[in-house]
Amino acid sequence: MNPKKLVIASRESMLAMWQAEHIQGRLKQLYPECEVSILGMTTRGDQILDKTLSKIGGKGLFIKELEQALQDGRADLAVHSIKDVPMVLPEGFALAAICERANPFDAFVSNRYTRLEELPEGAVVGTSSLRREAQLRARYPHLNIKPLRGNVQTRLAKLDNGDYDAVILAAAGLQRLGLDERIRLIMSPFDSLPAAGQGALGIEIAAHRYDLLEVLNPLNHAVTNACVTAERALARALDGSCQVPLAAYCTEENGLLTLRGLVGHPDGSVILQAEAQAPVAYADALGRAVAKKLADDGAVELIQAILSEQTA
Repeated sequence: MNPKKLVIASRESMLAMWQAEHIQGRLKQLYPECEVSILGMTTRGDQILDKTLSKIGGKGLFIKELEQALQDGRADLAVHSIKDVPMVLPEGFALAAICERANPFDAFVSNRYTRLEELPEGAVVGTSSLRREAQLRARYPHLNIKPLRGNVQTRLAKLDNGDYDAVILAAAGLQRLGLDERIRLIMSPFDSLPAAGQGALGIEIAAHRYDLLEVLNPLNHAVTNACVTAERALARALDGSCQVPLAAYCTEENGLLTLRGLVGHPDGSVILQAEAQAPVAYADALGRAVAKKLADDGAVELIQAILSEQTA
């Protein structure tokens, strides 16, 4: 099937537009006769920058307007960072493809220090993520962890202005924007276990657009899809959201998936971890199995306690 015209819905941040243009380029290679355009949009998540995501409704705020464009036919597909996509999609939408994952890890960025171990007591570290915050506080209780919102350029500007001694960002975003030189250190998954789907792009469509499944299938990367499926199944089983420090990272070797999961308290006082393996075909079941291990260790009670603290 050779489509004549495709419209991609995208947020208008530089990173989101890079991602949309990347998919636009891939589609033009696949379908040279097709006219592929981008519909840039501003979302509520982009507009509200003075509050943390966990307080304003989570990462779904970054995709609602894009889904509206899919629903009313202004766009055919939307490109997202998978880690920004809620674990349960609203009714009427589907993920048509998950593209090959870029760097899945977090990056340490600082103008004065080369790694976290060098930061002195009370040094201010910025992050937008409770997942990163919990892991940082657990390992480096002497640091002052502060919220950091905005697009990549805004966050780097706050660092450069001296508001922070260091910031933690997704390595993939920096690399996609050609900002590799800002990265002092790629953090290992043992220092900062990534978010479910981190580094991967997902393509969302309206569920009734069966015609697009065949069109977008060449963009799907089977191994990344399996790994991300396991990670998202873990997060979904524990009702993972922006309000809970939750990490999930899966790798594949010789057809075998290894999934690590983590749930913690934002203050770093509790960190629960679990791991399991399964063949690629059982990616979803693997996610649920690791979630059950975490639940057996007290993850469900911990999550309930965190949510009740936030609403108190």
